[in-house]
Amino acid sequence: MRRTAYIYTDEYARFEYGETHPLKPYRLKLTHALIESYGLLALPACRVVETVPATRAELETFHTPEYLDVLEAADLGLYRPDYAAYGLGPGDNPIFPGMYRWSQLCAGGTLQAARLVASGEVDVAFHSAGGLHHGMPDRASGFCYINDPVLAIGELVRQGYRVAYIDIDVHHGDGVQAAFYDTDRVLTISLHESGRYLFPGTGFPQEIGEGKGRGYAVNLPFPPGMDDALYLEGFLAIVPPLVAAYQPDIVFTQLGVDAFHDDPLAHGNLTTAGFLRVLEVLKALARRWVATGGGGYNLANVARAWTLAWGVMNDVEVPDPLPEAVRPLLARQGYHGQTLRDRPLEQPVSPRQRQEVAEAIAYLKRHVFPLHGLPST
Repeated sequence: MRRTAYIYTDEYARFEYGETHPLKPYRLKLTHALIESYGLLALPACRVVETVPATRAELETFHTPEYLDVLEAADLGLYRPDYAAYGLGPGDNPIFPGMYRWSQLCAGGTLQAARLVASGEVDVAFHSAGGLHHGMPDRASGFCYINDPVLAIGELVRQGYRVAYIDIDVHHGDGVQAAFYDTDRVLTISLHESGRYLFPGTGFPQEIGEGKGRGYAVNLPFPPGMDDALYLEGFLAIVPPLVAAYQPDIVFTQLGVDAFHDDPLAHGNLTTAGFLRVLEVLKALARRWVATGGGGYNLANVARAWTLAWGVMNDVEVPDPLPEAVRPLLARQGYHGQTLRDRPLEQPVSPRQRQEVAEAIAYLKRHVFPLHGLPST
C-alpha cells in the first residue's frame, strides 16, 4: 500500500475571483467533501496535511520581486491602472481581496507535496489547489498568479532530482515549459487542445526545447472534440516510452479536468473512463508521485474526477454510487446523476481529427524520440 498525503485547508473556499469568473475556489471544498464522504481520508496509509502558505523567499525562486510587490499591494482588492503591465485587472486575472494570500496557499501546498515525496515520508502527495501552470516570472496569466509547479519542481531540481512533468490540462502548460525549456533536468510533457483553437496559443509539436533542453519539451496538441479513445491513443504513444527512457526520480503531474465533455471553457469530449485509464498509467510510471489539480470549470466534474484520482493514488477502487450526503452539493452545481463515473459518450472523432493527431505523434517520434534513444517509427 502506497503512503499518501493529501494537502488541504478549508481556507481555500473563502476566496473568490468574482461572481462571473469561471474559476471557483469552492470546487476544492466540494472535492474534499466528496473524498471525505467515501472515507478516503481515513485510509491506514493516508495523511491529511494542513496547507502552509509559501513564504516571500520561496516565491522569489521563480517570480520577480517587483511582481510580488504588486501582488502584495493588490491583496486588498483595489485596482490601479499600472497593474495591467503585470497581467492583472478585469478579465482572466482579476484583483480580489486576499489574492496574494490565495497565491501563497496554492504555492505552499504544492511545495509541501514535493517535500513530502522528496524526503521519502510518503510515496504520493496530492494538492488539488495546485497546478496553476500559466503564471510567468513577472506577470499573471490564465487565472494563475503564482506558478506553483515551477516553484516545486525548481526545488526538486536544486536537490538533485530529475523530474518528469506531465500535464493533462486542456490548456498548454506554457509557464512550466518556459521555465525549463533549456534544461535536461526536467522533462515537460503537455497534452492539450491545440493552440490553434484555445488559449494560450502555444504548445505545438515543434516546441521541443533548446540548448541542453532540446528534446526535453514535448507537446501533443489535440483538435477540438477529442474523445477518450483518441486521447488515449496519443497519450500511450508518447508518454510511457518517453518517461521510461528518461527515468525520472520523481513524476510531477498536473491533473486538469477541463478536457471533459461538458466543461464550459474548452471543446474536449473526455469522460471519467479516459481519465481513469490515464491515471492508472501514470501510477505505473510514478514510483514517487507529486500530483496537483489544475483547470476544471464544471465543479461537479472536478469533484468527481479528483475523487477518482485520489482513489487511484491510494490503490482503492471507489464505489460508483454517490453517497447520499453529497448528492445535494453536486445537484447545486447542476449534476443530478447518481454515480461517480460518467456514462460513455457516442461521439466518435472524424478521420480528419485522427489524422491531425497522427501527424503530431509522427513529428515527435521523428524529432524527439531519437534524442532519448527511442526508435523514430
